[in-house]
Amino acid sequence: MSMSNSDIEHYLKRLELHTKNIKDEIFRISWYMRGGVSSEDLFHVYSAEDRQIMGELIKENIETTKNSRIAII
Repeated sequence: MSMSNSDIEHYLKRLELHTKNIKDEIFRISWYMRGGVSSEDLFHVYSAEDRQIMGELIKENIETTKNSRIAII
């Protein structure tokens, strides 16, 4: 089955958005980890599942910090 040019364009735009979301996730994790893990390692060493777990841990820590009224930054 061949794809039309419009279908290919739509698919490429979805891939571009997916790539942007991955980059955003990686840079945010790297920032919150404060040097505990590098962006390069997040791109090349850790799996999507690993990044998801890190992201959840970060969310939990942010919530705990908010509830304790301690500054995050």
